[in-house]
Amino acid sequence: MRLAAWSKDGAVSFGVVGNDGALFDLARRSNGTWPDLAAVVAANAADAAAKLAKGPPDAHIDDVQLRPPLARPGKIICVGVNYPERNAEYKDGSDAPKYPSLFVRFPGSLVGHEAPILRPPESTQFDYEGEIVIVVGKGGRRIAEADAHAHIFGLTLMNEGSVRDWLRHGKFNVTQGKNFDRSGSVGPWIVATDAQFRFDNLEVITRVNGEERQRGNTGTLMFSFAQILSYVSTFTALEPGDMIATGTPPGAGARFDPPKWLVAGDVVEVTCDAIGSLRNRVADEVIG
Repeated sequence: MRLAAWSKDGAVSFGVVGNDGALFDLARRSNGTWPDLAAVVAANAADAAAKLAKGPPDAHIDDVQLRPPLARPGKIICVGVNYPERNAEYKDGSDAPKYPSLFVRFPGSLVGHEAPILRPPESTQFDYEGEIVIVVGKGGRRIAEADAHAHIFGLTLMNEGSVRDWLRHGKFNVTQGKNFDRSGSVGPWIVATDAQFRFDNLEVITRVNGEERQRGNTGTLMFSFAQILSYVSTFTALEPGDMIATGTPPGAGARFDPPKWLVAGDVVEVTCDAIGSLRNRVADEVIG
């Protein structure tokens, strides 16, 4: 089941996305039980939400603007260099890492499906990174790997836009290059998962202007979804609605010779058959 947040005529709402793009407004249909999609996630209420998605729809997806599914996740944690082919791209002769490389993103750095992502005037090295994102449903601390999948509410997609030269302004951090306002995107919705869902055979593809640039399968990850959840929850308590981007496959623009940086007008699409497609056009940020 797909759960999305949207705006229409200045009003913000959320609900279930039907197979034909029909929208079922849970804010209205639940009589205030869930004030937003984050409340559905926190209540682990995917099944209850599905029961309300019946009868005539309240809107159609073509008539609304999709927003980031979760407006203010408590944490957005990103895993770097998690596909072995991506690690090989660095050509530094290093062994496979023992632990995941982590950094954070801020909610204001992400927009929703079909909203423009902004290339800042401070750099021309604007890059794309397509990723699958875990949405935490059940919180916990020091979660065992064997129990980790039970803590996942669902999955979404991210274009983890990076400003490459700003990743190296400091010696030990990449935060600033990952957090320019509206430089990345998330969505188009959350796909709720269940106990039978296969997390180890998901293919994610990134295309720029229709040209395939990235392709990876989660079966090859150096750190599986379960390992990531267990590791992160060791040092910080995970809470419902937290998001974890699980890493990008090889083929980011920086890895071409010469690099293929994004420019205004480019269209980036991140796709996973089990989730959907996240599409955004690049625009130059206007100051003033």
